[in-house]
Amino acid sequence: MTLTPAPTPTPATMRAVSVDGPGGPDVLRVVETARPRPGRGEILVRVHAAGVNPADWKTRARGVFADGTEPPFVLGWDVSGVVEETGAGVTLFRPGDAVFGMPRFPHPAGAYAEYVTAPARHFAPRPRGLDHLHAGALPLAGLTAWQALVDTAGVRPGQRVLVHAAAGGVGHLAVQIAKARGAYVIGTASAGKHDLLRSLGADELVDHRTQDVTEAVRDVDVVLDGLGGDSWARSLRTLRPGGTLVSILPPDDAFPRAEAEAAGVRAVFMLVEPDHAGLRELAALVEAGRLRVVLDRVFPLAEAAAAHRLGETGRTTGKIVLSVTP
Repeated sequence: MTLTPAPTPTPATMRAVSVDGPGGPDVLRVVETARPRPGRGEILVRVHAAGVNPADWKTRARGVFADGTEPPFVLGWDVSGVVEETGAGVTLFRPGDAVFGMPRFPHPAGAYAEYVTAPARHFAPRPRGLDHLHAGALPLAGLTAWQALVDTAGVRPGQRVLVHAAAGGVGHLAVQIAKARGAYVIGTASAGKHDLLRSLGADELVDHRTQDVTEAVRDVDVVLDGLGGDSWARSLRTLRPGGTLVSILPPDDAFPRAEAEAAGVRAVFMLVEPDHAGLRELAALVEAGRLRVVLDRVFPLAEAAAAHRLGETGRTTGKIVLSVTP
């Protein structure tokens, strides 16, 4: 008689990267903490990869989440992993399913850890053919680009779309999403990144170090701006009447609401949200060969501080990812 081995029990504790107070990357430290348990409508995911985003290091530097959550806390929202357990009422996934998602944003999710829990519909099946590292880089940046260009701006075939910081985490995905929607895509990036962007579908490129975008670009329908500051006002000057400026940075006194209204264009701030349907749209583009995730560097979980140092240089191409579970 063949005996079926008993399943390996889920450990009661896990490794996670904790923030105990505001500061630089050195405040990140690996701790052993209690493993979360899924509640009703939630799943427990064993994290294989966690993407690193600007929101992570900005939260670390402030030492507090936007919703007021104070230290100690665990950073991170991007997740790719495998379902370990399901809570009561979950029918979307079963243990063993490979998933990716952006749980709980902008509230704490704790993705820099070996396990994470969240509502089941904050995840979607991992795209076929995409490994955990690349899938872990996709959710937050990909949903930001999708919700900005598709849900907010309604990009249509034949429109002209300008993507600032086009080689960055959001930017390189936005270029491809806009192209998949049939747009003519213009990107700003340093010259050394232009070949990559052309390979991703950019039709026209502006070297922000040597060219003035307001002189090089005209009659744009949509601008995706993740730079802020004086870039907002400059972006307005590239838009045609009726166009849309979508900022993915919170507005401050420099945000040109009145100027946009006077110019006959729309200027809006968009905050990304967990989005099961959006994740499935991104997965469909990946599986169709129309969306490629570019990784800059992969760090082990214990080197999260090094990942933050690299991210804060502002010189990365594509995404930074933490490898959590081999």
